[in-house]
Amino acid sequence: MIEAMDNSLRLQLSHVRKSISIINRTYTLIHSTALTALLYYRVSYLFQNPETRSHTPTFPWLLVFSGELILSFIWLLGQAYRWRSVTRTLFPERLPDDKHLPAIDVFICTADPKREPTFGVMNTVISAMALDYPLEKLHVYVSDDGGSSVTLYGMKEAWAFARLWLPFCCTHGIKTRCPELYFSGAEDDEDGELRGNEFLEERQKIKIEFELLRERVMRTTENCGAGGDSLNGDHPPIIEVIGEEEGEMPILVYVSREKRPSHRHHFKAGAINVLLRVSSMISNSPYILVLDCDMYCNDPSSARQAMCCHLDPKLSPSLAFVQFPQKFHNISSNDIYDSQIRSAITTHWEGMDGLDGPVLSGTGFYMKRVALYGTSVQDDTNLTELRQTFGYSDVFIKSLSQKYKPNISNGRDSLAAILREAQLLAACQFENQTKWGEEVGFLYHSVCEDVLTGYNLHCKGWTSVLCLPSKPQFLGSSITNLNDLLVQNTRCISGLVDIGISKFCPFFYGPLKTSFLQNICYAELSFFSFYFLPEWCFATIPQLCLFNGIPLYPEVSSSFFVVFAFIFLSALSKHLWEVMSTGGSIRTWINEQRIWMIKSVTTLLYGSLDAIMKRFGMRKASFSPTNKVSDSDHVMLYQMGKFDFRISNTVLTSMVTLVVLNMAAFIAGVARVIVFGNWEKLLMQILLSLYILIMASPVLEGMIVRKDNGRIPFSITLFSVVLAMVILTLGSVVLFY
Repeated sequence: MIEAMDNSLRLQLSHVRKSISIINRTYTLIHSTALTALLYYRVSYLFQNPETRSHTPTFPWLLVFSGELILSFIWLLGQAYRWRSVTRTLFPERLPDDKHLPAIDVFICTADPKREPTFGVMNTVISAMALDYPLEKLHVYVSDDGGSSVTLYGMKEAWAFARLWLPFCCTHGIKTRCPELYFSGAEDDEDGELRGNEFLEERQKIKIEFELLRERVMRTTENCGAGGDSLNGDHPPIIEVIGEEEGEMPILVYVSREKRPSHRHHFKAGAINVLLRVSSMISNSPYILVLDCDMYCNDPSSARQAMCCHLDPKLSPSLAFVQFPQKFHNISSNDIYDSQIRSAITTHWEGMDGLDGPVLSGTGFYMKRVALYGTSVQDDTNLTELRQTFGYSDVFIKSLSQKYKPNISNGRDSLAAILREAQLLAACQFENQTKWGEEVGFLYHSVCEDVLTGYNLHCKGWTSVLCLPSKPQFLGSSITNLNDLLVQNTRCISGLVDIGISKFCPFFYGPLKTSFLQNICYAELSFFSFYFLPEWCFATIPQLCLFNGIPLYPEVSSSFFVVFAFIFLSALSKHLWEVMSTGGSIRTWINEQRIWMIKSVTTLLYGSLDAIMKRFGMRKASFSPTNKVSDSDHVMLYQMGKFDFRISNTVLTSMVTLVVLNMAAFIAGVARVIVFGNWEKLLMQILLSLYILIMASPVLEGMIVRKDNGRIPFSITLFSVVLAMVILTLGSVVLFY
């Protein structure tokens, strides 16, 4: 279904995926009916004659029932994503002439040159400068929270190389504008041999310059150390404009905001807010592209595609941001860690796009600047109120007007005055007694500043749009080892729970401010981490009961056995259908099931505990950038499809202990059935343990078979076996006697 409007005026059209919506709604109805029958079975048991239910202790029954209630509730919240999925068609050929296109500021954030190599950041910067957009309307800002001299040196070198690279790309219509990717041969040569000798000679010349650039940067990095002379979080603001005199090139601005040990800097959200203020003094573009330092521009057309939405006459008035999906260039064919985040993109983001729009996802989005300034930007707002909101910089307050156009080309004196004001705006004291991070800019209440800021924008009446073109517009580096995956996911879960237990809790903050289904999606995001409660319950309680021969589920002959079996198979089948219908395979489905189970008993638990401890002041918020440095050993295991178990001993022990517990319960249950023939009552618990063991086969392989560096250490296996035996013993005593 295409929205009814004059197609000649529209720059984009949305299409409701009616067949998928019908399937999803029908499934929700059927599965909900089965869950109702399950709940009836559990509740009715509590009202049976005590003598009738004496064979099953009440406590484990209540624990499993509680797990089923939590699981059902979170599942029901998740159906909001599937209610109205849409896709979009863009018409960039209908955009106005280049001279009428709005300017764009590009924000690129880096924090640690040891974990985010400078040469990779340079490639991202160069690819952003080379976007297919009027060059005089592009301005690139790099936030260096590490304050590294190597990063500043790299930015100057990147701009110098871009003077060769941009004309080459524009003249020859090069589509792959990240030089690292273009010269690596990872992409096709774009018919290079058919272009003639002149092109090939120019290409070779630029390739030589690129290799010399790499050598200079690597040599400088080695001489200065990986981090250069990083300023260790205690330095004044440093702002340098590179290339301000070149009118035919995008300017590049290096920003290292002031850092003091005694002052909270609010991680990435604080860095973006500083860039918002600094850029308002230099370019003040109405639209902002935010990129992670490793997320290079894979297709130069993203800016024009985003403008199809931002300038669309129907969408534009309420549209805050256009989100492109996160894609990665180093995904293996057997993506064991689910690094492609298929479910988030094709289910969550597409589903929310049919409501008020997808969540803000940290990178790859084009934001309308005025949306981040909140509701305080009004023509009749008095100066005192504006100062209380935005700070005591009258020059910055003047920039809030869309008519304000800074000019840095009026000579050195003009630029020096602008930079002095910009340094004031980058000072750590500037935000004191203002509403930055509270109502203005990116919000500070969570380390998931992107999701929280997007939610706040939706609650203020703004909308968002998902652009999902066939060619990825941005490509980054995915995680290729289990340790980094769990660390990153724990941080993300902690940030989402931060939202759920703060004043922004979707159950209380959003019901009257945004649409019902949109708010339910955010509620699911904030609380889906509590899946760890039923997952831990289902991985231990039925097994303890099975080990002691106590049934928790209906007999095979009972009609309710069909209900439980249907719910389990229905959930697996629906997930398999979603994977297959979005281009995945059975192997993709297995990998997603497996990594979800691992995350459920590790990162969901530890992330939730981390957020709760922060809430009660038991620990401080922290942030460590995801490691962008590739380790050959990690990459080799990932490409081979083998899990790398060099992770935290605490996390690894919890995983292995659960696997040993299920193995012991399964063996005991099968032996009990063979000896006593009580299979009808215990079959479902035996099958549950078997399913867990099948999904945990990489853990079993790491314990028993593998001899490489990524195996599970024997000491962890031995300790986990002892711990599992203790749990079986104590569980038998505490739960059943």
